[in-house]
Amino acid sequence: MSAPFYITTPIYYVNDVPHLGHAYTTIVADALARYHRARGTDTRFLTGTDEHGQKIEEVAQKRGLEPKAHADEVVERFRATWQNLDIAHDDFIRTTEPRHEAVVAEVWRRMAAAGDVYLGEYEGLYCVSCEAFYTEGQLDAGELCPTHKRAVTRVKEPSYFFRLSRYQEPLLAHIDANPDFIQPESRRNEIVAFLRTGLRDISISRTTFRWGIPAPGDPAHVIYVWVDALTNYVSALGGPGAPLYERYWPGACHLLGKDILRFHAVYWPAMLLSAGLPLPRTLFAHGWWTLRGEKISKSLPATRVDPNQLAADLGPDALRYFLLREVPLGVDGDFSYESLIGRVNSDLANDLGNLLHRTLAMTDKYVGGIVPAAAPELDATGAHAELAALAERVRAETERHFDAFAPSRALESIWELVRAANRYVDVAAPWTLAKDPTRRRELEHVIHTFLEAALWAALLAAPVIPRKAGVLLEQLGVPELVGGWPSRWNCELPAGRTTTRGAPLFPRIDEDRQAELLARWLPPESGADAGGARQTDAPATTKPAATAATERPTATKQKPPAPAAPPGMIPYDDFARLDLRVARVLTAERIPGADKLLRLALELGGETRQVVAGLAEAYSPEALIGRSVIFLANLAPRRIRGVESQGMILAAGEDQVLALSALDRDVPPGTKVR
Repeated sequence: MSAPFYITTPIYYVNDVPHLGHAYTTIVADALARYHRARGTDTRFLTGTDEHGQKIEEVAQKRGLEPKAHADEVVERFRATWQNLDIAHDDFIRTTEPRHEAVVAEVWRRMAAAGDVYLGEYEGLYCVSCEAFYTEGQLDAGELCPTHKRAVTRVKEPSYFFRLSRYQEPLLAHIDANPDFIQPESRRNEIVAFLRTGLRDISISRTTFRWGIPAPGDPAHVIYVWVDALTNYVSALGGPGAPLYERYWPGACHLLGKDILRFHAVYWPAMLLSAGLPLPRTLFAHGWWTLRGEKISKSLPATRVDPNQLAADLGPDALRYFLLREVPLGVDGDFSYESLIGRVNSDLANDLGNLLHRTLAMTDKYVGGIVPAAAPELDATGAHAELAALAERVRAETERHFDAFAPSRALESIWELVRAANRYVDVAAPWTLAKDPTRRRELEHVIHTFLEAALWAALLAAPVIPRKAGVLLEQLGVPELVGGWPSRWNCELPAGRTTTRGAPLFPRIDEDRQAELLARWLPPESGADAGGARQTDAPATTKPAATAATERPTATKQKPPAPAAPPGMIPYDDFARLDLRVARVLTAERIPGADKLLRLALELGGETRQVVAGLAEAYSPEALIGRSVIFLANLAPRRIRGVESQGMILAAGEDQVLALSALDRDVPPGTKVR
């Protein structure tokens, strides 16, 4: 059995309702926890709320409440949201709990005993919203916080400091010795570069407000909120020496947004080293979800996307699938309602839903709704052998991708099995076999095989779509397999079970339903442009936002354009401005409803870029993975079909792609092309 797995989310600040960014992190963590549980790993999943700090004190005062009363109210919004999204956490920590405050005080005392806490005076620029200090060079014009776009405050007060400067070399040594400590690689490189610029001691207490944990030995000081908050990962296990701590801390994996990576990858490990405690095993920083290029948050009204509303309208599994499938974990994704609906119709309704519907219908028709026995001898022939081999490969790939924090890649593999199972039904043609009594055994094997494929798809995808996977398993007559994992092909589904046909697993969203949903989801002040819909679309109250499947050009008689003039000569300086680099394709997938477009994730020498490329008619997604291409890296980003494209791949051909630009030998990603 593998070592215990401990997955955590950041604890969320109780200053407003949960938004899509909170939901994304928590859904990813939940899916990873469900996967490890299904594999038999001793797993613990922690989330919670961060309830101290000046911002909470100010918000509570404006509402005429005590800070704790305000926190108690907002915490329930998070609990309700996680219930609506089928989040199965093992613990929910609140920083106002006595169990947490006791461990924070212990960590402070340990750092002080190590000689790393001293009293001084701090003066700096402070953003109340993100509880962080900034230098003038880090601020936007007008001394605005770069994240919240609000004015910062100049703070001068007595403060305790932490000797962060002492831990520059120990942190660099740990990162060098543990390459997987910070993931993905681009974030690791970012932290290494930051550490090499040198570390300065940091302020870890405040005296200008009271809502927080008092500093041990000096109650006039409140412990800085980040010291307080980060300790939750240990306090939720009971603190150093506690049974849960000894059991789970060695397998700790912190999942977090890239905007708080420095706190987790520099401050937190340094605090642990000072306190004489081991570091977590992994820090994985994911990208942001943006809406029209702006990070989704509660503080920018134009970017608010309500996960509760989406889950209520589409079901939590549809939202979970979209968020985990749409972009590789670690890169940014531009959210659009159009893409969400496209995924539901294409992947969930057309692929998985159609597989279950047609297989159950044929099971009813040809064998009376009873699962027949498989004929293992047939698995070595033709389409049966191909599907069996594919299923085994997909299971191994899915495990590898989930283990590597790559749920998008895992789902890509699972859907390869789903689509292959649909093709298998067509090739095996049970309707033809049913006409020949001498081929009854083959008919039964075919039915068992496509039911088995549906079962494997349900088990493999269950960490992401737990509710619908449970429904699918119930309809196949094996509800006891919920939470399990497939082991060997054609051995999971017992013969003799009764199947049950039900409502469509994922109902297709037709145009009328799209119009209804978009009218509900789009902010009234934003018109049809919100959520990625194009400004030229008709208002959502009268017509759904156009999708790739419904757009049709209007036929008009137009004068043919004049032949383009040959391009003129350009000076060398213009050419030198092009940043051409070698990139390697990490993932490739089709964009629903766009016949020519693929979404690619490219490795670019420590950085990952997302690109939309018109390669689908020339290359299958599978044929591109692992290939090296020449990439224009400094092309301004643009949105194509609601997806942000962050550069361009060079290819030969005008009206159609004939071939990709090529290299005659392996070259590391990120290498300059000149």
